[in-house]
Amino acid sequence: MKTLRMNKGSWLLVLAIFLSASVYAIPKGDEELIDTINFKAYFGKVIDSQTARTLPFATVEATGSNIATVTNIDGEFTIKIANDADISDLKVSYIGFSNKTIPISQFNKKTLTIKLDPSSVQLKEVIIRPEDAMELIVDVLANLKKNYSTDPMMMRGFYRESIQRGRNYVAISEAVIDIFKGAYSNEFQYDQVKLFKGRKSADVEKMDTVLFKVQGGPNTTLLLDVMKNPYILLSSDYYAVYNFHLSDVISIDDRLHYVVSFNQKMYVEEPFYRGKLYIDMDKLAITEAEFELNTENKEEAARLFIKKKPMGMVIIPERAVYRSKYTIEDDRWYFSYARAEVKFKVNWKKKLFNTTYSTMSEVAITDRTYEGIEKFASKERFKRNDVMGEKVYIFFDQGFWEGYNVIEPDQSIESAIRRLNRRYLRRNG
Repeated sequence: MKTLRMNKGSWLLVLAIFLSASVYAIPKGDEELIDTINFKAYFGKVIDSQTARTLPFATVEATGSNIATVTNIDGEFTIKIANDADISDLKVSYIGFSNKTIPISQFNKKTLTIKLDPSSVQLKEVIIRPEDAMELIVDVLANLKKNYSTDPMMMRGFYRESIQRGRNYVAISEAVIDIFKGAYSNEFQYDQVKLFKGRKSADVEKMDTVLFKVQGGPNTTLLLDVMKNPYILLSSDYYAVYNFHLSDVISIDDRLHYVVSFNQKMYVEEPFYRGKLYIDMDKLAITEAEFELNTENKEEAARLFIKKKPMGMVIIPERAVYRSKYTIEDDRWYFSYARAEVKFKVNWKKKLFNTTYSTMSEVAITDRTYEGIEKFASKERFKRNDVMGEKVYIFFDQGFWEGYNVIEPDQSIESAIRRLNRRYLRRNG
């Protein structure tokens, strides 16, 4: 087998800050999630009906309400519905698959497996441009200035970060953030983040046996903007790493898209990515990207993620999944959403049992403007080595959150945004 030798400095930086952890002492075993008195929790798992592949980041909505959630890294979800709510069905959706409605009466105390069927698009007089998917990627990069903003802008977003041991949340933080978004045409104009308002939930199980920290916060999710940071996947240096192929044509929001799948070449031994890029057929712009790290080489993958750990502890990465989305306005595409989720096991030498942990971070953009453009002072910026849970107390404001005084991590970030008063999400809120 051949080991590829190339300059991977920037790529390693991206991965390393997604999960930098300091872990101490001996973790407990997993415990079951406990329902509250006024709510009932429904557990499910979403898979591909043809391949049985789990579908992470599928959307699960309680029909006729604002209650929604997203499946986790294993395609699993928990959705809590008030006992007195007039809800009878859940709708499950995923890109490239037909929607499915499930009566909640089918759920019991066990996890219900929901199988989605791949959807097909009937093409009429559609010319499939290149047989060579690499040529399509070249066209996407050539159209970057036409399809994405060539000027910097200011954005406001809602960010959430959580750590779970099994099904139990042991740390949850969320914040409204300001973002200086650099121009896509200027690779040296880096994105910057400043916390506006933040908080950390106290209504979670105390993790008194393990001190676990995630560095980078919202900076990590902004790096998932693959068009602003093409070195992650699309740099010409990586043409020697990946095989690209045109795998499908699907409709997203009534626009036809090429689906370009990619995986690292067989001779490449170091861990890279595999996934899919969704390319608007008309504009030749990437509108969504979903990918995951190849964790077959457990030792090398762990080295990318873990910054510090105690002697005798073994970290085994199981899966690392990422997703980013863009929205179109006036013929240009704007970064609108990103999510990163990592799952791993913690073993102790000479111990029979292990503990499963997962971390999730996601951001949704709520506003953007080309007015009042200014970079943040160094002391204001959220830095790549900052820990979200250690910063939010400085920006806590009880009056800001008002009636939205409980963090509900099992709901989608879109649902959380809707619950916040919109006047607080405006630029001058």
